Amino acid sequence: MHPAINIVAMPHLCRPHPFKTRLTTRWYRSLGGLVCALALGSCAGRPEAPIIALVTSSDEATTVAKLEALLPADVLLVGEQHDAPEHHLIEQQIIAALASKGLLAAVALEMSDIGPSTAALKPSATEEQTRRALNWPEKSWPWTDYGPAVMTAVRAGVPVLGANLSRAEMPNSMRDATLDTRLPGPALKAQQQAIRIGHCDQLPETQITPMTRIQIAKDITMASAIQQAVLPGKVVVLLTGNGHADRLLGVPQHLPADLQVKVIHLRAGGAGTSAPSDPRDSVWATPALPVIDYCAGLSKTLKTLAPKP
Repeated sequence: MHPAINIVAMPHLCRPHPFKTRLTTRWYRSLGGLVCALALGSCAGRPEAPIIALVTSSDEATTVAKLEALLPADVLLVGEQHDAPEHHLIEQQIIAALASKGLLAAVALEMSDIGPSTAALKPSATEEQTRRALNWPEKSWPWTDYGPAVMTAVRAGVPVLGANLSRAEMPNSMRDATLDTRLPGPALKAQQQAIRIGHCDQLPETQITPMTRIQIAKDITMASAIQQAVLPGKVVVLLTGNGHADRLLGVPQHLPADLQVKVIHLRAGGAGTSAPSDPRDSVWATPALPVIDYCAGLSKTLKTLAPKP
């Protein structure tokens, strides 16, 4: 049995990490079917025309062609695995393609808290000026991963927005029982299970509800940032983890129904993945990543940070 743990004081657990994004990838692949089954067939009758794409090399022409197949859209969610370099390259290519056509309204980021923005910067702004404008959290999100995508937008004169829930708001979210009502019952249970799996089934059960509330609060916050950036005839791009991009559980659940929302799921080693549950979604499979036992590292962290008897 796990002792009590102060989760908010542990940034490793409150932000997505490779151990979470890799483990939950398998879970999210089959999530659509599970939620629909729990909802007693409420998903029946959906058109079955999902896009499955194997991206063996991230050349720009391939990315542009697959992107054009998804448009038009008001909002484009790009769900990544945070430790996949190929995904960061594809994100930069997506932003460059939209910006070059004058279609990019804004880029919203899970990686930066809501509030900071590059809107006041000139296209000639330096990377250091851009990092300062976004209050960039280097320890959590290496700039080398996201800088190319961010700077592509800045150079095009397109605002980049922080979109995530701030750490200061997390304690309130953990206690906010109204967040339990923001997802349909089956989706809430599925989200709770994703939290368990994403943390290697090592979190105390008493922490599942608070952690799920944080996840939902993050999704609501990102959806709010997106809505504020929407422009007619243009696309707001959100760069985030695959869990937040999930149509049944994540940010799309909190966006207005009249917005045309498309989702790209970038999946490392996902060539054999099943189709997404919604035809508005697209799965882009990229080469597999080296096998790393992130659960072992999490177990060590939990033992180290748990209070001593």
